[in-house]
Amino acid sequence: MATDTPPLFLGSEIYRGSSYGPWHPLRIPRVSTVIDLARALGWLGPDQYRTSPRAKPAALTGFHTRRYVAALHRAEKDQHVAEAIRAQHHIGTASNPVFPEMYSRPATAAGASLLAGELLARGGVVHSPAGGTHHGMPDRASGFCYLNDAVLAIQALRRNGARRVAYVDIDAHHADGVEHAFADTPEVLLISTHEEGRWPRTGGLDDRGVGQVYNLPLPRGLNDTEMALIRDGLILPQVAAHRPDAVVLQCGADAVLEDPQSRLALSNRAHWAVLRALRSVAPRLLVLGGGGYNPWTVARLWVGNWAVLNGHEMPARLPEAAQRVLRALHWTRIGSTREIKPEPHWISTLADAPREGPIRPEIRARIGLLAGRGAA
Repeated sequence: MATDTPPLFLGSEIYRGSSYGPWHPLRIPRVSTVIDLARALGWLGPDQYRTSPRAKPAALTGFHTRRYVAALHRAEKDQHVAEAIRAQHHIGTASNPVFPEMYSRPATAAGASLLAGELLARGGVVHSPAGGTHHGMPDRASGFCYLNDAVLAIQALRRNGARRVAYVDIDAHHADGVEHAFADTPEVLLISTHEEGRWPRTGGLDDRGVGQVYNLPLPRGLNDTEMALIRDGLILPQVAAHRPDAVVLQCGADAVLEDPQSRLALSNRAHWAVLRALRSVAPRLLVLGGGGYNPWTVARLWVGNWAVLNGHEMPARLPEAAQRVLRALHWTRIGSTREIKPEPHWISTLADAPREGPIRPEIRARIGLLAGRGAA
């Protein structure tokens, strides 16, 4: 790394109590739990924590249109959208509902990504678990993402001296908004691993732009052994060949076995192994959140990311203060009034048991195809 400065954590109290509504997958607390859990473990002191600013509308127009930003801002103020605005900008829908912080909350995540680009001008590590909203499009919300903070982060990094950026996305869903922004930019490497057939149903194996785009759709049941092959056979070689000045890792937690929004079967250890491998590849590293809809597995995975970035050892058993944070969570499935009872290890530990298994031939073949394309 180019600097010995400790990693910085970007957060905000806006996420505490903010919800997309009682019938939405993002009704659960995520970032606030990560903050509380990291503090309960003694891993997040004031010297490493920064409060994220809220991005001003003009700062968002590096990717988003002025008309869309104005519509989003107005929708928060009015708590209502006209049918024409709903049709044009996809806000006020079931996926992208009207809620009290519908501009302020994503603008805060975007503000963190913009700030990260500045903080990393001379190198370092930043963790922004509220980030990773990779589906947002220039003039519309998409897939729970009102703004695309990942795009704004890459733009900010490049403005602040990172000429070549590697964006790696291990969310269960394809990074379609980021690809839309940079598919024709050779200086930005895009790698997205995602469940095949899963919304938004883009990111096919053969999809590519003028720039460096590597999409790896994956079958259901992806295990840790297969993810290790993807890490070593595709992600690391392509990132190394790109020689990036900065790496952005979108570390969506929805690819773990217990997440309700995908059918992949990873443990959180697989995500941490990718992060460890990318930790020292470039002088700048930005780690974002992303998907994740089980409150316990999201909190444990993203706090584990923070542990990896700081070199903290994962405790075999969480101390009581940390267990209290996890015990206080409540979750019901959409359409049900019955609370989910957490598995005991969701409360008492951070690390899942490894979820290893055989490597399926189709995964080997797809990695080989993409690796061969890169060599060509």
